[in-house]
Amino acid sequence: MGSAGAYLKENAFDIVIVGGGAGGVAVAASLLKRRPKLSIAIIEPEEIHYYQPGFTLVGAGVFTPDAVWHPMEKILPKKTTWIKHSVTEFAPEKNEVILSDGGYVTYRMLVASPGIKLNWAGVKGLDETLGRNGVTSNYLPHLAPYTHEMADSLRGGRALFTQPPMPIKCAGAPQKAMYLSCDNWRRRGVLSNIDVQFHTAGNVLFGVPAYVPALMKYIESYSVSLNLESKLIAVDGATRIAIFERKNTQGAVEQIQREFDMLHAVPPQTAPDFVAKSPLAGETGFISVDQDTLQHTKYPNVFALGDATTTPNAKTAAAARKQAPAVAINVISVLEGSAPTVAYDGYGSCPLTVERGKIVLAEFGYGGKLLPSFPKWLLDGTQPTRAAWFLKDRMLPVIYWHFMLKGREYLAKPHIYNKKTGEAIQ
Repeated sequence: MGSAGAYLKENAFDIVIVGGGAGGVAVAASLLKRRPKLSIAIIEPEEIHYYQPGFTLVGAGVFTPDAVWHPMEKILPKKTTWIKHSVTEFAPEKNEVILSDGGYVTYRMLVASPGIKLNWAGVKGLDETLGRNGVTSNYLPHLAPYTHEMADSLRGGRALFTQPPMPIKCAGAPQKAMYLSCDNWRRRGVLSNIDVQFHTAGNVLFGVPAYVPALMKYIESYSVSLNLESKLIAVDGATRIAIFERKNTQGAVEQIQREFDMLHAVPPQTAPDFVAKSPLAGETGFISVDQDTLQHTKYPNVFALGDATTTPNAKTAAAARKQAPAVAINVISVLEGSAPTVAYDGYGSCPLTVERGKIVLAEFGYGGKLLPSFPKWLLDGTQPTRAAWFLKDRMLPVIYWHFMLKGREYLAKPHIYNKKTGEAIQ
């Protein structure tokens, strides 16, 4: 891996990748697997790379905090140049990326994978009380242990779990925290003493109907009060009061207050500011790409993957794992003078941890089409299974660290793209 300052001497690269998260690292590894001589820069200011799918299990005391991170320098492919700065601006007309130190890099091809912004300020008072007053969130790695601490010490009272409007990353994560907390309380014999409420801004428990019946059984088993179209808008940590906005039976918007002893809050999420204000952004502020080829809708030498795109898939690491090979193949194709040749099918996965030891393994693509990785006789994803827990607990971390981030594309082969019809060939 090149030094952070290498771009000062030579700021032109074959490929510039913005973001050293799951998508950025995976696509870099996939590119180098195919074309080892490519000059690739990865722009990433953070020193730590997190395995975000593990945060839920840290919040349940299954994983230790040390199990979900590695130093960034150990994760980035050795043949890449690491630029330790933030991006402030995209200049696609000039094939440039402007950096926080005032410098810039130029590219032949750009791959953007900057992630999504957690807008803590979008809920009044939330940022000020995070990590205290019983307010926690598994969306921050340093707070996931506090989730476990709160759940492990609670013996009675009220526990609130919230989910903001879409889009968010890992749409199942808000309820995963709830299920595992409820399982903890049931095992300790205190669940009946706790008023558990799930407040989601959406109008359904989960967006893919096939998985809802299994989830509803757990909602009923844990005696959870399910509140649809109920959006968290403010938190008063000192008095432990959460304020929600919802529609009443007449359709008018009203505010309700709920006292709490524990609040697991998930913030609204948006495209990063430098993305939303850039020429790459679509109407929603996210990077506008073709949902099949992941090529930008205006700039053919720009591709994007991960949470920051307009593609209507679940924003998960599993999605990035499937997107990375498709982007790598298509980037090389365009770089070498051809059109994109493969398509991403919208695959995303959400292992819903309904209890310690069992998971409903939701796997689906565009339009909610079920895309199971295993035959139903081996693992039925619509039902809670121990096999899915074993996959989440033991196998997926290995696949992430040692396959996905190393360019080993196990179960991630993209579909051939039909250039005439613009559709993927199964």
